[in-house]
Amino acid sequence: MKFVALISGGKDSFYNIHHCISRGHELVCLANLYPEEPERDEIDSFMFQTVGHDIINSYSECLDIPLYREKIVGSSKNQKLEYSLTKEDEIEDLFRLLQRVQRLHPDIEGVSCGAILSHYQRTRVENVCDRLGLTSLTYLWQRNQLELMGEMCQNGLDARIVKVAAIGLNTSHLGKSISQLYPKLIQLNQMYDVHICGEGGEFETLVFDAPFFKKKLEILSEEVIADSTDDVSYLKVKVKAVPKEVSVEDFQMLEAPPLLEEEFSLIFEELESIGDVGELDQGISNIDLGSNGVRISASPTSIFKTSKKLYISNLIDTELSDTIEGQVQSIFEQLKDILEKNSVSANNIKHVTLLLADMNEFSKVNKVYSRYFESFYLPPSRICIGTKLYDKCFAQLSCEVLLSDHLLKEGIHIRSRSYWAPHNIGPYSQSIVERNEEFLQASLSGQIPLEPATMQFPKDNSLNFHATFSLQHLHRVTEVVNVREYGSIICFVTEISSVNLASSAWNQYNNGAGSLTIVQVKQLPRGAKIEWGGFSYKNLVGMYDDDEDDDNELEQNDKIETIINDTIEKYSLQATSIQKIGKGELFSSTLYSNSLNDVSSFLINAKGKIQLYASLAEAQSLELKSVEFTPVDNLWDHNGQAYKYGLVWKHYK
Repeated sequence: MKFVALISGGKDSFYNIHHCISRGHELVCLANLYPEEPERDEIDSFMFQTVGHDIINSYSECLDIPLYREKIVGSSKNQKLEYSLTKEDEIEDLFRLLQRVQRLHPDIEGVSCGAILSHYQRTRVENVCDRLGLTSLTYLWQRNQLELMGEMCQNGLDARIVKVAAIGLNTSHLGKSISQLYPKLIQLNQMYDVHICGEGGEFETLVFDAPFFKKKLEILSEEVIADSTDDVSYLKVKVKAVPKEVSVEDFQMLEAPPLLEEEFSLIFEELESIGDVGELDQGISNIDLGSNGVRISASPTSIFKTSKKLYISNLIDTELSDTIEGQVQSIFEQLKDILEKNSVSANNIKHVTLLLADMNEFSKVNKVYSRYFESFYLPPSRICIGTKLYDKCFAQLSCEVLLSDHLLKEGIHIRSRSYWAPHNIGPYSQSIVERNEEFLQASLSGQIPLEPATMQFPKDNSLNFHATFSLQHLHRVTEVVNVREYGSIICFVTEISSVNLASSAWNQYNNGAGSLTIVQVKQLPRGAKIEWGGFSYKNLVGMYDDDEDDDNELEQNDKIETIINDTIEKYSLQATSIQKIGKGELFSSTLYSNSLNDVSSFLINAKGKIQLYASLAEAQSLELKSVEFTPVDNLWDHNGQAYKYGLVWKHYK
């Protein structure tokens, strides 16, 4: 695609341009924001580097393309991590700049941005891009800083230090190239945790040459300006663009980083070496309800409420409209009524599970779905699958709702192309994190094996690679939100041949943790063969914090744990995972059974939020009025053992 590059003059913005060009995109023009008072070298901006702003015009000559600039008249009024339109904010200056660029170059589709770790910067560029129908290109996002700085030094980027503001850096380092300073930065990182790429504001750079420049910058004069009050110094330079020897042969496209990081590359290699991992328990043979016309009553809408959460499950169009759009519209009307009765709005929805009878109808569904969530800066996370539903039922929706507004303000909603993980292909977040006193809990959207830079499936089309690659996506989401303990993970597959390798990949990755359930369904988004999703958590209390609890609370927690174990034993359920989250405010259990009677009794008598996975045929005799039900063809535990029924039981204190 044709793109405009946002530049500050620094190394990151220009190195990202090099990656954009290397991925086949065409650079059309440059764009920059500068201080309203030109004589000021720096302004108090949370978003834009302005040191060296007076040499930005020279880059147009270096690249022989237009440069468009806009004054920064706004300030950092909206300092929330996720940005929404705010009058007199500096981001509205960026909007006006890119809007002008778009008018002058209507064929531009992308915007290059050099964000590495800054959620603050990325979300603001994405906000503006969304409003203008553009795609954010952030190929440096979440890259390892040591590797990234090493690549910049090795690939002909002449970037020099023009500001220092960190321990170990002083005026003697001003004017040095990043190649010269690289060993020093590694040392400072080891000694003081200084960011090697300067992501903590430790230093700033200006680029004097790059492999794709047609001219380079030459310094005419320089002046060191030091501020003794805050240990910040910067270099003020005057430059001119001068000719350079340019050879097409000399320009090297940058290689994308490996699709698999080392941990997952080893998992993939192990899967490849295993080959046939043994005979698979083929699961339970289910009757095809769609072809034989068996009519089963739909599971009723289930509402389960705790002091902090509302679970709304199994919403369908009870009138069974003839169109999927009509059914989804009816579902959202019902959802709106339930939310209003509980004094919350759609913005309180944390996670959505959307089941479709035919994934080929997804685009129609998404148009209706988008109307409810596209205006939210952190829309709910989402899992969407195609599976067998009740006769003439085209869609079913279940959701998790937070009863406190402030809990919805954490999470990630990444809409940029990068090498990190796929950006969202709909109005949903990769993860929404709720903060409780004792723990964090993150909902995890379904991850399929799309290549992040292209949003296409990778060239290696093997099931082994797809299983490993999509699992890595899930891992990277939990890393970014820093909520890494898995409470319950569901691996959706469309082919039975994927089950053993999904089990093997998971057991290598997570040391055989029993929190995984593998289910076979009819279809997955984009025709994928495998998808991972679920929830993770992070305890905010240490192992010795229980010592501070009073005896009554400890006794209460022990009683709850005893009740859970006794209940599981009473109904002869197979428990592969029982996790105490926080100090016992929540217990999450992954359970299995082949007994209709045992499961039926458990569903009637157990207290808490229960999610059931089973075929329509196996579930037709069950009482489901207080259960979230996901129909599947077959299911297995984390070791590939088949069962008729899989349950995720959340027991709240």
